[in-house]
Amino acid sequence: MGFLDTLLGRSKPVKPDLDRIFGLSTAAITLEAATGFTPTGLGSVCFRAAEGGAFARLQRDVQELLDADEGPKVEISTDSYGYTWLLAKHSPEELPDLVTDLHAVNATLESGGFGPHLLCSLAGFRGPDGQRLALVYLYKRGTFYPFAPLPADKRDNALELQVRGAVGADLAFEDDLARWFPVWGAPGL
Repeated sequence: MGFLDTLLGRSKPVKPDLDRIFGLSTAAITLEAATGFTPTGLGSVCFRAAEGGAFARLQRDVQELLDADEGPKVEISTDSYGYTWLLAKHSPEELPDLVTDLHAVNATLESGGFGPHLLCSLAGFRGPDGQRLALVYLYKRGTFYPFAPLPADKRDNALELQVRGAVGADLAFEDDLARWFPVWGAPGL
């Protein structure tokens, strides 16, 4: 960052650290002990699909890589904003495998030159009373935040803050609460 950037209050964007995604495995243990929330085995990666054969081929390769084991465990969908969601499915006990899949998708897109198209990744959790929760990784910020949806497009802010307090030592949390974007209807939530 140069002198002029400092003078004008501009800052360099944070470089994404995809290895932070692996912290979800540790955070899940802490989360369950503190709040009773357990993994659902569902997780997703959200990105803006690019036009062209190179991106389509890369997306197909990612899907084939994740589907290689015992049949299809990946679904691809597009939301109303035009973002593509890749949903990975595992059994709830296989959170480390799910986290590895999420990392692989992000790393593959990034190494293919499509890092700027990545938006976020999330892992789903369910509380003892059925409450849904996601730990969301913001690719461009390199940070996490919790998202706890309630019916009628509301969110449980108190639970989100409780989760940040419970697992804040395990994950790099987004300090700017205005960046805790709702991901209504996200696959895996």
